Amino acid sequence: MNTPEENAMNPDLQPPAEPTETEVFADAAPRRRSRLRRVGVVAAVSALALGGVVAGVSARDTDAVATTSAESAALEADASAGLGDAAALPEAPSAPGGGSGALPYRGETWPGDGSTAGGGASSDATAATQEAATSAGDDESTGVVLIDTVLGYDDAEAAGTGMILTSDGLVLTNNHVIEDSTEITVTLADTGETYSATVIGVDDADDVALLQLDGASGLTTVTMDDDGVTVGDDVTAVGNAEGGGVLMAADGSVTGVDSSVTTSAEFTTASETLDGMIEFSADVVAGDSGGALLDDEGEVIGMTTAASTGTAITTAFAIPIEDALAIVAQIQAGDESDGVTLGYPAMLGVAIASDQQVALLPGGRSSQVATTEGAQVEYVYDGTPAAAAGLVAGDTITAVDGTTVASGSELASLLDGYEPGDSVTLTWIDATGATQTGTATLIQGPAL
Repeated sequence: MNTPEENAMNPDLQPPAEPTETEVFADAAPRRRSRLRRVGVVAAVSALALGGVVAGVSARDTDAVATTSAESAALEADASAGLGDAAALPEAPSAPGGGSGALPYRGETWPGDGSTAGGGASSDATAATQEAATSAGDDESTGVVLIDTVLGYDDAEAAGTGMILTSDGLVLTNNHVIEDSTEITVTLADTGETYSATVIGVDDADDVALLQLDGASGLTTVTMDDDGVTVGDDVTAVGNAEGGGVLMAADGSVTGVDSSVTTSAEFTTASETLDGMIEFSADVVAGDSGGALLDDEGEVIGMTTAASTGTAITTAFAIPIEDALAIVAQIQAGDESDGVTLGYPAMLGVAIASDQQVALLPGGRSSQVATTEGAQVEYVYDGTPAAAAGLVAGDTITAVDGTTVASGSELASLLDGYEPGDSVTLTWIDATGATQTGTATLIQGPAL
């Protein structure tokens, strides 16, 4: 889903919807979201197209797609790279099946009637009922944190979970837990102590984010698994269920490894394929994203990323911890290849109209046709550099620092090359057809 703050930092996206009634009033409470994504799934015996509401946010109907899982060979211990001078990353096993390159994606699954989706190696031990989650014990809560975010450009809040990797406050979570956020607060479950957090880097496609807690020291970390994962293993998913502010523990078992599933499109977000995932059955709900998937020794084998809703048996997916830690190491190394982004984006503060529109052809056929040359501004966010420079809805941006802009996507690409604090000279055509110029100093945008 692309929210208004995504539009603000990515000017080729669609403008925000008109404010709802609750957003009109200054004293209205922000909307609360517990983060989990949806996926359409073809179950073993039936295909479903489901929709729903999570934390008051309507969900589109999902398209039915297939999942598969294949059991991997036994895992071998493999020490991950260090995380700089401050602390070293805990050891983790090598990736199941696909090796270190088998990286996952994100999503919330929508399974069928409780049977295992797809084929391949999976457990047939799934019962007709599922144990409800209970309050997490001290051992289960060790190193697991509660994450709350403010989505300042959308008058909303979101909640999820994270795991402490180092005593000085490096925290691992899903990118979709913190994306679009303008403020991040992390709470230690055992003490209630809270910290502000900064995004060090993210991998949007693989749904991994690394945070740094401000001023943290002496924290207790999670313990990484050292002996691998197999189908049938008992597991416990620990997370901030429904954003309730209390860690809950959902017991279950592994039903597949190296699993694949395709997410459904949601709003303007395209579908994605999740690969190399741990598939398990447990009572996982929205808000558990980013939480620890523990084995029977209390060691982390994965990061909960996806779960079904509205079914008697919940099917869930977790990113194998070794895959997540490999991305963490890449972020710490400052390597922005393969989809990794460091820090925060620069923001201009505009939403841009679509580069194309649909034209009706003879016979009822349709075709995409280009619109006006340049990037047409459809919305300008208050208090942003675009507003200060004098841009208004209806203007068409034609150049940035003298480089011609032919479309909204070109504008987005150009702005990607700038950092917060950089000044840019904008050229645009106003509603009267006159050419205008102005200078904008880009600010820090929401987390990607």
